[in-house]
Amino acid sequence: MAGRLEGKVALVTGGGSGIGRACCLRFAREGAAVCAADMNLEGAAETVRQVEAAGGKATALQVDTTDQAANERMVQQCVSAFGAVDVLVAAAGIGSGRPATEEQPQQPFTVLTMPVDWFKRVIDVNFWGVYYSDKAAAAWMLANKRPGSIINLGSIMSRMPGQGGAYSISKAGVWMLTKVLAMELATSGIRVNAIGPGFIETPMTERLRTDEEAQRRVLGMTWMGRFGQPEEIANTALFLASDEASFFTGELLHPSGGVFVG
Repeated sequence: MAGRLEGKVALVTGGGSGIGRACCLRFAREGAAVCAADMNLEGAAETVRQVEAAGGKATALQVDTTDQAANERMVQQCVSAFGAVDVLVAAAGIGSGRPATEEQPQQPFTVLTMPVDWFKRVIDVNFWGVYYSDKAAAAWMLANKRPGSIINLGSIMSRMPGQGGAYSISKAGVWMLTKVLAMELATSGIRVNAIGPGFIETPMTERLRTDEEAQRRVLGMTWMGRFGQPEEIANTALFLASDEASFFTGELLHPSGGVFVG
C-alpha cells in the first residue's frame, strides 16, 4: 500500500531537531523524499541518517532562513536533489527567553527588558525566516505550475499574548502571513496552512521541563496534563501535506492538549 506522500518531495526547515526532524521522519515513512534544512548542518545530517536507516530518502541542506537568497538556494538545491518541492514545512524557529548562563538560569524577558537586538532576532527567525522560505517555495511551485502544500509552524501564541512579546508577535505574524498567502495562492492549487502547537517536548522547552515551577504552570494550562511529543505535531503536518487535507487552506490547527480551545 502506497504511503500518503508517495512520490512527493518535502522540504523541512528546522529539520535538524525537534518538530522539524519528526516531520522529516514521518514524511519519509509515508513515501516522501525529504530535504532536511537547518542552520546546524550536523543536526540535519543526523536526521538524514535516521531517515536512511529506516529505508527512506533524504538529503541535508544548510540554510540561514533569515537570508532571502539562502532560502532561494535551498529550494533549488532540493529541486536538484529530488526534482521538485511539493511540500514545505517552515519549522525553523527560536524562543524569546533570556539566554541562560552558569550563574543565572534562563528567565523570560518582558517587552521593556528585552534588548532590541534580541527582539529583532526573534522576529527575523520566526517571521522573516518563514516568509522567505514560503516565498521561495511558492515561487518555484508557481513557475513550474505545480500544486503543493505549505505548512507554517505558528504556536498557541499566534493567538495568545506571552511574556516578552517577541515570540507571540512573531507567531501572530506567521498566522496572518499564512492567511494572506492562502488567499493569494488558492486558485493556483497551492494550499497554505499553519500549525499552532502547545507545549511540546523539544529543545526549545527544555527550561520549562527542568524548572519545577515553570513545569507546574505550563501543565496547569494544559488540560491533558502533559507535554506533547514532536511526533504528534508531525502527524498534524502529515495530514495538511496529504491529499486528505485537499479542501484545507488558510487554517491554523492547534495540537495543544487543550491549552487553546477557541
